[in-house]
Amino acid sequence: MRVLLHICCAVCACYPIQCLRSEGHEVRGLFFNPNIHPYQEFRRRLEALRILAEHWEIPVIFMEDYPLEEFLRRVAFREGQRCRICYQWRMEVASQVARRGRYDAFTSTLLFSKFQNHEKIAEIAEEESRRRGVPFLYEDFRKGWREGQETARSLGLYRQQYCGCIFSEKERFSPRSSDELR
Repeated sequence: MRVLLHICCAVCACYPIQCLRSEGHEVRGLFFNPNIHPYQEFRRRLEALRILAEHWEIPVIFMEDYPLEEFLRRVAFREGQRCRICYQWRMEVASQVARRGRYDAFTSTLLFSKFQNHEKIAEIAEEESRRRGVPFLYEDFRKGWREGQETARSLGLYRQQYCGCIFSEKERFSPRSSDELR
């Protein structure tokens, strides 16, 4: 099958690309991540994916615009739902690109991270699949977490410490409240 793989970053792409290729799929990547902040982080992740794509000869559609304002408008006053909103936007765009490009299916590297809400991502991707009429290829890429991390390290890829959004960056450095520690 021709599969469009939404890619959040190069590190999370290593195992899914290897996995999909080993299953005989033709893989093309899509970099669309309006949540990443700050802009320098966005560029680092984009450039790391360029390196991986060139090294492994993976064609990638790079959506290089930086719609931070739109991301913030979508999540403003809904910060508690920000991940769902972000997943939905990215799966919406991935399914649209897959439909326009006549791909047999789409999937996402978001399903690789053990730090993301796996079930919510799959649920949203299935909704977008029905809406656009493009099959969603579900695969639990988390099983290759260690292998993917080791591959990224061996390739010298930039490895980030947070999902990318301004809120996760804040959580990364903010002291936890006493309520959170219970």
